[in-house]
Amino acid sequence: MQKLKDFMVLGEKEENQLRQNFVSASRNSDFQTLIRTLPVSEDVLMKYTSLLEDASKELGHCLSCKGLSSCGNSVCGYRFQPKVENGVHPTLQFEYVACPFLQKKLKEEAYLDNIEMFQVAKSLRKASIADIKTDDKERLQILRYFKQFLDHYDEEEKPKGLYLYGSFGTGKTYLIAALLNELARRGVRSAMVYYPEFLRGLKESFDLDYKEKFSFVKKVPVLLLDDIGAEAASVWGRDEILGSILQFRMEEGLPTFFTSNLTLEELEEHLATAGKSVEKVKARRIVERIRYMSIAIPLISKNRRKGKENA
Repeated sequence: MQKLKDFMVLGEKEENQLRQNFVSASRNSDFQTLIRTLPVSEDVLMKYTSLLEDASKELGHCLSCKGLSSCGNSVCGYRFQPKVENGVHPTLQFEYVACPFLQKKLKEEAYLDNIEMFQVAKSLRKASIADIKTDDKERLQILRYFKQFLDHYDEEEKPKGLYLYGSFGTGKTYLIAALLNELARRGVRSAMVYYPEFLRGLKESFDLDYKEKFSFVKKVPVLLLDDIGAEAASVWGRDEILGSILQFRMEEGLPTFFTSNLTLEELEEHLATAGKSVEKVKARRIVERIRYMSIAIPLISKNRRKGKENA
């Protein structure tokens, strides 16, 4: 059996080694900068030398960092740093804290929590009214509408939505997305739904979250149904899905936006499916709801997708 003094000697050796490691680490300027911010004794600090070295390395990265794209830390946008836990015996706890660049980004993008996106391009998250090009006179009418909508949205009777139709690639979706993003910055929840894919997704989720998805789209305060008329026409999609969504939103006065390559007359023909008289009546009923809920504005312009322009 080892004698008690042997353990005491072993403890002294360990303490000496800890101190040597601490002294060695202290030669680093970033390490010195870090420990000067910690109001604890050297005896406490030297127990955490290895972790403090890791933290000081990340501090050095942060001190010379110019942005998230050049972040050199183990977790981009976060810094591994110590904090003092006071008590009978003070200790250090280590945590990852978001850097100022990431905090700024998170603050700027907080509005995105107010927008649900169903199968639409992620680039639409950055759509902004300020970036909309005004080289086309038709866009000025749309921008005037946007201003009126934003000015009157908080009124009890919400303004009508927009049925924006016209040629392919003219930036229709981007324009509406820019408006919804501005609403999101004001705390208004909305959803952007690529309608053809939404219908396919509902069919595939009958036994999963069908009711949840369908209910959300019906009830969300502001809704964009993107590319309506591009879906495969079906009685189910027209009557059970689109008809139900429009009926609920019309009764509740919830603003609804549409983009389409079709005029309302062409959309009615598309929704008539088989062309029987009863189908034509149902298609006309859908289109009449859209007319009641929205203002139809054409956007006939150049294809901006060819030049990869935003809007």
